[in-house]
Amino acid sequence: MKLFYLLFFALLFNSAQAQDHIYSQFYNAPAYLNPALSGQFEGDFRLNMIYRSQWTGVPGPLNYYTLSLDLKVPRLNGGLGLIFTKTSEGSAYLNKMNFSGIYSYSVEFENSTLYFGLQAGLTNRKVDADKLVFLDQLGSEGIIPGAGTNASIAQFNNKLFFDGGAGINAVLGNLMLGVSGQHLNRPNETLTGETAILPIRYNFYGSYRYSLNSNFEDSPIIIPSVVFYRQANLSSLSAGFQYKYKSVNAGLWFRRDGQQNDAIVLSFIFDLFNANRSDKTRFGISHDAGVSKLPYTNTAGTTEGAFSYETTFPGSGSYRGYPNGNSSGLKCYDFY
Repeated sequence: MKLFYLLFFALLFNSAQAQDHIYSQFYNAPAYLNPALSGQFEGDFRLNMIYRSQWTGVPGPLNYYTLSLDLKVPRLNGGLGLIFTKTSEGSAYLNKMNFSGIYSYSVEFENSTLYFGLQAGLTNRKVDADKLVFLDQLGSEGIIPGAGTNASIAQFNNKLFFDGGAGINAVLGNLMLGVSGQHLNRPNETLTGETAILPIRYNFYGSYRYSLNSNFEDSPIIIPSVVFYRQANLSSLSAGFQYKYKSVNAGLWFRRDGQQNDAIVLSFIFDLFNANRSDKTRFGISHDAGVSKLPYTNTAGTTEGAFSYETTFPGSGSYRGYPNGNSSGLKCYDFY
């Protein structure tokens, strides 16, 4: 079984060089989806956390975490943010951590808003070599207890490099469209000394907000969305909808990776407000049921949990409008 771990890790090591992870709850990881969404929410300060545990039935963890903080800054007509992302893959824990700063800027028109975002930071990539098992540590009955190895560890383990991204988001009435790119500088993330360029990850998405009864403010809302990711020769397409009524949001999605069907995703969001609705706490949960060639009985699917908190500073006047509460255009936060 340990040998299987090693082989499984080797496959992960090769694939991880070419593709970032993606979140099924993309709407609960706005800064990860597009830096242009930083600072675009109803309050003044926002915290987002999301955790993804992929293929929980497969040996070797596939865990992903993102924490983001963003602040609305009316004087800059935009927002400032920080984002931290960590991935841990395989039994030898191929770890990658990124810490970046974000700046966003918005331009308002009569019934539309255009947002621009820039992201820049550092990424660290390394392997926990103590958890690797090499051939000279294996005997006829498996791992030899206490055996050393003559194998050389990756020459450039604990790699640190600059990483940058940018994005544009447009809200046109009831329609939102966006595009972003990560790793625009195409950094070399090699651990061995050979060139291993991290390909640009392109994100494209669109959402439409449809009220089932436009005569009532609290009318149920249907929000169909599509999200497309492209990185090198790998791609992923998610399409589905959310049904939103007051503080409850339910979603159903279908995802296709490349040329094969990948998963059906069910999601739920619950929003809690304080008495004057200036603070909002959100809980989100989703589960991916795989429909690919990997049987669901073997992978046990993928589960995500998300938490966010938004608050309005006393006397700021930012709630329900940007920057002064009188904006006529729909904002991106109306779409999730």
